Amino acid sequence: MSKPPLPREAGALLARPNPCVIATVRSDGAPVSTPTWYLWEDGRAVVNMDEGRVRLGHLRRDPRVSLTVLDREDWYTHVTLIGHVTEIHEDADLRDIDRLSRHYTGEPYPDRTRARFTAWVRVDRWHGWGRLKDSDQASS
Repeated sequence: MSKPPLPREAGALLARPNPCVIATVRSDGAPVSTPTWYLWEDGRAVVNMDEGRVRLGHLRRDPRVSLTVLDREDWYTHVTLIGHVTEIHEDADLRDIDRLSRHYTGEPYPDRTRARFTAWVRVDRWHGWGRLKDSDQASS
């Protein structure tokens, strides 16, 4: 897998509202994945979670994370980001979830009743496939 920075073409894919799956680590060490919205900003991924999401607890306990972003037009083309959460903060004014919701739906986030938290993911390594194939396949 390659180290950042990502090539311009990969950044362009990540800048669009594509499907994404996030993987976190459970307390027993097992990985768990779930679909999520994300934003790509300044070479980092931004995700946001409801206060009751199990993955919020996973990230607080173990910041290791992986996100796989699939090109919505060609799922064979995808980018996987492997990194760790560097910051988690409460999204008290819901600004971050609104940014994510507008990115994906064009509208502010509709559920305004529960607390939300934003996590910033620093990319340590990445891998691309399809049109973004990354040939650096080191095993570590």
